[in-house]
Amino acid sequence: MAMTGVLRPGHAQVRVLNLEEGIHFYRNVLGLVETGRDDQGRVYFKCWDERDHSCYVIREADTAGIDFFGFKVLDKATLEKLDADLQAYGLTTTRIPAGEMLETGERVRFELPSGHLIELYAEKTRIGNGIPEVNPAPWNAQREHGIAPVQLDHCLLYGPNIAEVQKIFTEVLGFYLVERVLSPDGDSDVGIWLSCSHKVHDIAFVEYPEKGKLHHCSFLLESWEQVLRAGDIMSMNEVNVDIGPTRHGVTRGCTIYAWDPSGNRFETFMGGYHPYPDYEPLAWTYDNFAQGLDYPQRKLHETFLTVVT
Repeated sequence: MAMTGVLRPGHAQVRVLNLEEGIHFYRNVLGLVETGRDDQGRVYFKCWDERDHSCYVIREADTAGIDFFGFKVLDKATLEKLDADLQAYGLTTTRIPAGEMLETGERVRFELPSGHLIELYAEKTRIGNGIPEVNPAPWNAQREHGIAPVQLDHCLLYGPNIAEVQKIFTEVLGFYLVERVLSPDGDSDVGIWLSCSHKVHDIAFVEYPEKGKLHHCSFLLESWEQVLRAGDIMSMNEVNVDIGPTRHGVTRGCTIYAWDPSGNRFETFMGGYHPYPDYEPLAWTYDNFAQGLDYPQRKLHETFLTVVT
């Protein structure tokens, strides 16, 4: 697949209630690599196999949740084009200057009808993954520290008017619809999974009355065994688990959902099939979404459907 526009999820900025507690959790339990701190009090992390400076940023606040989610685009020309396309579509965009986030170039920010802030950027300092680019080893010591995900994979956001959100992503940003969950009457969607790549999803949305809510940020693991190991580490550290280990019907992904100390849900995820833009979207009827959520148990977990930050 030619990657010519939006390349991949780039970063999430998430609010935590206690910064030191959050640092310990993300660095030592989830096993992210701390890459910097700024004068705004934000702490930056990346996953062990990521090349760019950061994928996950936390800051202390009175409420948990997400500030914004960003995507990296191909280059500056692509950033300019997408900014113009967003404005032509009728959205207001804001330019965030280079350096406002550590080691990150200029960002284009806009608000979705769901109340979420999305960013696009073309430049972020490459710091590598600690493995030589010539004759590289398959992994480094950081892969054994904590859960140690490979990369930030996607996020699921809750908010209103996801039909219009889908149009923005598909008609302006070049994403395509991979899967959807139908409403009880079958006339609309209550959940959508969207991809800009060959992954089963890069972002997803669920219809919800309150704006701007975070359901989870997802971190990619390499195998089912690594997901099970993540479950062991969660139990060793008394992490509150929501669902799993299990497999979704939606996406076919294998997963554990749990909460950080502030109540932000995160996912340790692997698997899923590999769609292409010409595939027809898969649909799940509302009465069978229990199987879509938890394929083995065919169970709708109340916390999964109702707890957001």
